[in-house]
Amino acid sequence: MVMEINRKYDGDLVRLKCAVQNYDWGRTGHESLVARLLLRNSIDEIEERKHYAEFWMGTHASGPSFLVDDKGIGNVSLKSWISKNPEVLGDTVVDKWGVDLPFMFKVLSVARALSIQAHPDKELAGFLRMLKPNVYKDANHKPEMVLALTEFEALCGFITFEELELVLENVPEIKEVVGVAYAYQVLPLNEQDKGAKEMQFIQSIFIKLMSSESDVISAVVSKLITRLNMEKKTRQLTSKESLALKLEEQHPSDIGVIASFLFNHVKLKPGEALYIASNEPHAYLSGDCVECMANSDNVVRAGLTPKNRDVKILCAMLTYKQGSPQILKGVPLNAYTTRYNPPFEEFEVERCTLNQGASVVFPPVPGPSIFLIHSGQGSMYTSASMSSSPSSLLSPSSSLSPSSSASSPSSTSSCEDMVCGGDVFFAPANTEVHVSTESELHLYRAGVNHLMFSKLST
Repeated sequence: MVMEINRKYDGDLVRLKCAVQNYDWGRTGHESLVARLLLRNSIDEIEERKHYAEFWMGTHASGPSFLVDDKGIGNVSLKSWISKNPEVLGDTVVDKWGVDLPFMFKVLSVARALSIQAHPDKELAGFLRMLKPNVYKDANHKPEMVLALTEFEALCGFITFEELELVLENVPEIKEVVGVAYAYQVLPLNEQDKGAKEMQFIQSIFIKLMSSESDVISAVVSKLITRLNMEKKTRQLTSKESLALKLEEQHPSDIGVIASFLFNHVKLKPGEALYIASNEPHAYLSGDCVECMANSDNVVRAGLTPKNRDVKILCAMLTYKQGSPQILKGVPLNAYTTRYNPPFEEFEVERCTLNQGASVVFPPVPGPSIFLIHSGQGSMYTSASMSSSPSSLLSPSSSLSPSSSASSPSSTSSCEDMVCGGDVFFAPANTEVHVSTESELHLYRAGVNHLMFSKLST
């Protein structure tokens, strides 16, 4: 049973209407997963020429979720409702983060490269918020994790020193910009300081490159693209070289075309996840994913974007760690559910795939959760609603199909327990959630990292 928004919290799920961000890198029309989810969740019609980039679930002021009852959308935001019912977060979450969700949950549909960016740690976020409040909307850090729904490509973190040497040898345009002779002076003379010196080397290369004048970069990018277009007639280009051609088509003459050679090019398969700590460079390139992060929207950009760039801040904030990022495969919890745990306290994500006739129980946890129905159809209810009103539970066979034209998340009161793609629910702390299907159902749960609760209990 889904709770009515005009009542006090009584242990039920809370249905949410969620926000969309229409950034120009998003997929358009029905090609966008974000748009298709929104059609069930909160909009009446998809505009085919419109970019649907991000589907936001949570309490952030830039895209808040609202509660829904059987009469449709209410005027109560999830944030304001939580503030009046802090018990839904659980005592541990309130004590640590206050009366608000510590995480934000998203779906991304990426058609073209996002900006080269990094997210500040808490100290820097507070400073940036004070310095530029119109640009940096909050004072929180933003570690994040993406979990691929389709094949998903990203740039993430700096390549190793050995890879960098090959890049400087095979991409002469970089040497033309940075003049690496001075940078080589910081290289180690012995093994004792090897790691630190190699980090200083890539830092000097990156800062010199990102600080170059736009006309210099434009000329060098043009030279690089001309060379690669000639060479691809006689040899197969590397994945990085092919990527540079694609990036230049999307962002002509941009510094990011050259800088992309310094980053790891990561390709995730569906079901694989990548986490990114504060102060680490990255850029998402293509594909669909769910994304979870600390409750922040702070982004420091420096390339592949027409938006505001803070090159000096980005160059100063990065850790310049080198090497391939860790790819998470997830840990199976049961036959249907896999958990992805990044090294951050604020969040974790679970992926659940139910086949025909299957059912699963999400046990109660000490913190809040957000459930996203990605696709399929079924029924969903809590132990509290089952014990208080068993007759209200609906069977999966009475559910709306994913292709239903019903645009309201709650077209009739009798649909309260039916779920299908685009439905989103808030589950209060200590809520046991039951899910079943007669066909198939794919859903994702975001919640506070369970390891945080485990540490406090020991």
